[in-house]
Amino acid sequence: MSWPIKPLGEVATLQRGFDLPTQNRLDGSIPIYAANGRVGFHNEVRVAGPGVVTGRSGSIGKVHYVQGGYWPLNTALYVKDFHGNDPKYIYWLLRELRLERFHHGTGVPTLNRNVVHLERVPVPPLPEQRRIAAILDKADALRAKRREAIAKLDQLLQSVFLEMFGDPVTNPKGWPILGIADLAQQLRDGPFGSNLKSEHYRPHGVRVVRLQNIGVWEFLDSDAAYISEEHFASLPRNHCFPGDVLIGTLGDPNLRACVLPARISRALNKADCLLFRPNPSIAMAEYVCGLMNCRSLIESAAGLALGQTRLRISMGRLKELMVPVPPLFAQSAFAKFCLRFEKQKAALLTNAAAIEVMFSSTQTRAFAGTL
Repeated sequence: MSWPIKPLGEVATLQRGFDLPTQNRLDGSIPIYAANGRVGFHNEVRVAGPGVVTGRSGSIGKVHYVQGGYWPLNTALYVKDFHGNDPKYIYWLLRELRLERFHHGTGVPTLNRNVVHLERVPVPPLPEQRRIAAILDKADALRAKRREAIAKLDQLLQSVFLEMFGDPVTNPKGWPILGIADLAQQLRDGPFGSNLKSEHYRPHGVRVVRLQNIGVWEFLDSDAAYISEEHFASLPRNHCFPGDVLIGTLGDPNLRACVLPARISRALNKADCLLFRPNPSIAMAEYVCGLMNCRSLIESAAGLALGQTRLRISMGRLKELMVPVPPLFAQSAFAKFCLRFEKQKAALLTNAAAIEVMFSSTQTRAFAGTL
């Protein structure tokens, strides 16, 4: 299908937003939009809706659709004139353009609307614009439902932990109390300084566990780093194996944990990524992981965090934590639940990945005129 191709400035004219200092904002229901999205409310409409807003300075590339009247701040660009086009189509069109490609400046990224206005874009008839927007809305809603289902599944895991064992800070079930280190066969921080530096990383080899790989209940596989077999062999105290608990002690949250999955046969933990190998006669990995991810324990451990700029919990301070220790049969029941949970989550993630591929294909075909 052949559609007219026009400069974006003739299809959707972008305009810089307006100043509104915090002290001048008054209580109201009118959303205020900055580069990153909604940042508050005011009592005055500056731009009538529906509207489309994107980042001008700082955060670039995100696009927001606003149903009613709003106030765009000066860190944002808003569509001043839709030139008779469907606002929701323009929203999806700007998302497809990946506006982050157009940033300039060596300091704070900035989007020059005059440059973006030159970009040539397809302009289907208005009925077709509405059809495309409706299809993409439905596809996006399906993605959102899958993300929500995965988030609820993660919440379920923590709820089951609390139901089975109680809050580890108040210990309502009266389990015996031990120091967290008493549950460990091995508890070690990663190598510091010259023992492991960025120049040791290789394109392939043995996996290095870094802070960005430790999520709440899950090992995050997207950002992988490796070291050579020789360097791995030189650091035997930090060899990690499937079933070991990996504890992040820096970042958000300051305390979080996951179990090294079976798909990674061996790894090496980096500094601030603690290796916790449970003593099998006292504790199971899933229970230790649950402790480290429990919100009340994280909040109680916040007092152990040190640092003037980035708070971290050292291994020495972590050992000060006292935790309840239920019997192994109870921990085993939780571990079996975790296994079923992982299978269900894996199925959801596979489904979500397929939906992402479908959505990407749909979006591409929509603006190529083949939808």
